[in-house]
Amino acid sequence: MSTLDEIRSYVERNADETVRIAKKIWEYAELSYTEVRSAAELENALEAEGFSVEKGIAGIPTAFLASYTEGSGKPVVGVLGEYDALDGLSQVAGRPEREEIVPGGCGHGCGHNLLGAGSFAAAVAVKDYLKNNGIEGKVLFFGCPAEEGAGSKQFIARAGYFDDVDFVYTWHPSSRNEVPGKSSVAIMGANFIFNGIASHAGGAPHLGRSALDAAELMNVGCNYLREHMIDQARIHYAYSNAGGTAPNVVQSHTVIKYEVRAPKVNQMQELFTRVVDVARGAALMTGTTMDYEITMAFSDYIQNKTLAAVMSDALVEAGPPSWTQEEYRLAGEFFRTYPKSTQLNILEQLAEYIDPEEVERTMLTRPLDSVTRPFDPKETRYESGSTDVGDVGYAVPTVTLHVATAGLGNVGHSWQNTALSNSSIGMKGMLKAAEVMALAAVNTLGKPDLIAKARQELLRKNGGQYVCPLPEYVQPPIGKY
Repeated sequence: MSTLDEIRSYVERNADETVRIAKKIWEYAELSYTEVRSAAELENALEAEGFSVEKGIAGIPTAFLASYTEGSGKPVVGVLGEYDALDGLSQVAGRPEREEIVPGGCGHGCGHNLLGAGSFAAAVAVKDYLKNNGIEGKVLFFGCPAEEGAGSKQFIARAGYFDDVDFVYTWHPSSRNEVPGKSSVAIMGANFIFNGIASHAGGAPHLGRSALDAAELMNVGCNYLREHMIDQARIHYAYSNAGGTAPNVVQSHTVIKYEVRAPKVNQMQELFTRVVDVARGAALMTGTTMDYEITMAFSDYIQNKTLAAVMSDALVEAGPPSWTQEEYRLAGEFFRTYPKSTQLNILEQLAEYIDPEEVERTMLTRPLDSVTRPFDPKETRYESGSTDVGDVGYAVPTVTLHVATAGLGNVGHSWQNTALSNSSIGMKGMLKAAEVMALAAVNTLGKPDLIAKARQELLRKNGGQYVCPLPEYVQPPIGKY
């Protein structure tokens, strides 16, 4: 039996349980830091497979670490699992028309129910491989909540949980089967609090000092700042407290949230400092005071190229998911639920990696990714999104895999994605991801020179050690973000 066949048998052994977990977490659909039942589902399943579980790590009640040791416990492989949902994306499973289960309710519009369950299956498969072949090593499953919120992995990394891990493999539901070459950008978020003096806006406006004016002027200043930052950076905001609803009262207290993104963590930090200066200027202009509290920060994410080649080889060897005609038909129905403008945009994007003359025919007949796309080590572009996996990638050699769990071009954070995250398409992609990750892990464990090379690549990137972008005083904003 080949290594792939052996790994595949372990994943198949556990397939029913993996699907059950994915469906239960989809059903729970719990938001960031509230994933009590979702975390427990994974904790109980891992304990049943012989893992020991440490709950509430890094000061986060729904974060946990599950470990299994064989022999000396070296080398150490980590697997990341996520399980938080998104607000407002409740949707009936597998239905290609908008129908909420709970009006305004939550849903797994990013497929984290599949992510957590698939990583569970991968960790168990690696455990089975070590146990049945008498190979030494340790398997760690990191239960990571709140990726859609203020994150958890940077707090886990800051607490030192990745210090003795040799490498980490993870995955994310996608519309493509690939080891992506693009990186993600760094992000920092903060609440800016302005305090002024309340007064009658008609009778005594000269006695008031408007916190709302200060926040508005901060927005104006940041709009001008956008002209003088790099093209890849982003600044966005939202009011969390506009100072009340009475226009005849000078608003004395306002809170506005800002997030700053840039390709590199040092670029993000420099831009954030400029935003703080804009806020100080707005307070000075309005005679108010300003304070700010950093609520979240993620480092940029870059694949470890040494280990990305291993994951890429595993993906090519395992092959893509095998889709049925019914699944192709269902994916096509979901594609047609998007507005025409979105459909045209999807077709344009697909033309970047599918023969332009074949795009429309593909979407009509086979709108699920049926090939594997190897890692391109020369890719230098960035996605404009951010993830707390970036901090793991600065603490330990890390690689992320993408496997199709939705149709080509599917839009993330959508009700369509929620529906597909509890469909045969989603489940099939999830099990394939588990297979590929487990194969890559066992192919890495027995190669100390490869692990050492990956570590050297990491040290060149992080300058010798991981530095968390969050100040030490910032704690997980549970119930505050």
